[in-house]
Amino acid sequence: MKLIAGSAHKELALRIAEHMDYPLADVLLQRFPDGEIFTKMQENIRGHDVFIIQPTCPPVNENLMELLIMIDACRRASATRITAVLPYYGYARQDRKDQPRVPITSKLVANLLVAAGVSRILTLDLHSEQIQGFFDIPVDHLYAYPVILKHLREKNFEDTVMVSPDPGSLKVADKYSQILGSGLALIGKRRTSGADVEALHLVGDVDGKDCFIVDDMTSTAGTLCAAAEMVKSNGALSVTAAVTHTLLTETGIKRLKDSPIDEFITTDSLPFNVPDGMNITVLSVAELLGDAILRIHNNQSVTSLFRV
Repeated sequence: MKLIAGSAHKELALRIAEHMDYPLADVLLQRFPDGEIFTKMQENIRGHDVFIIQPTCPPVNENLMELLIMIDACRRASATRITAVLPYYGYARQDRKDQPRVPITSKLVANLLVAAGVSRILTLDLHSEQIQGFFDIPVDHLYAYPVILKHLREKNFEDTVMVSPDPGSLKVADKYSQILGSGLALIGKRRTSGADVEALHLVGDVDGKDCFIVDDMTSTAGTLCAAAEMVKSNGALSVTAAVTHTLLTETGIKRLKDSPIDEFITTDSLPFNVPDGMNITVLSVAELLGDAILRIHNNQSVTSLFRV
């Protein structure tokens, strides 16, 4: 087996390698003066089971192209199997044609990965589970909720409600509520622009309860903050938000600071520096991904990683 780290999130790759007690392979990654990417495997990988760890996070196009080039290099170096480990799958929000003359970019990215020579995909909390169907190769889709739930249980709240900030997150919120034995609430929203959201309706009882808002990703935090204000205005005692992938913009940081969210929980699936003066908890998914890599390499089931 060879573990290869791209430049997108070297810190996570190092944590995965440390958990697995396995070294990262020596890889040369360079940029030509005109910006072209060059990579060279500094070790023999002929006949090896290769895992390339590279979230396609911002800058998305740079990291995606780097991943494709590394896959091609491994394929031409005669690796037996190449698994792309994508803690975050970029372009996942463009997963359907919901208006005229627009692309389905997440399908295009899937085609590019397969064309480059990848044999398998290991990813975490896709924005839409149906993206798995865009691939004609095996996809191992992990969830961050075992990591997040462990942290939530330590808070020892007595009367809790899991809140879905929009209908798309209802299935995840329901999974959390079943495991914790808590209530469930849903917020209906209207998106007024790419960065602005208006919360319209609340279905469920949150009065006098501690609320957990769960979502897969956030960038401008419009959905999260609108949901937090809605539950707080309906009598919630406290508001905790848990998001797997955090790509916060300056607007998102400002909104979170001004919001009634008491604690913001996220993972290290993406590089993220906690802004000063914010109560943000970053949980690591390195053990989860490391265990999955070992199980895939040893042809074992990854089902147990879904159990809490």
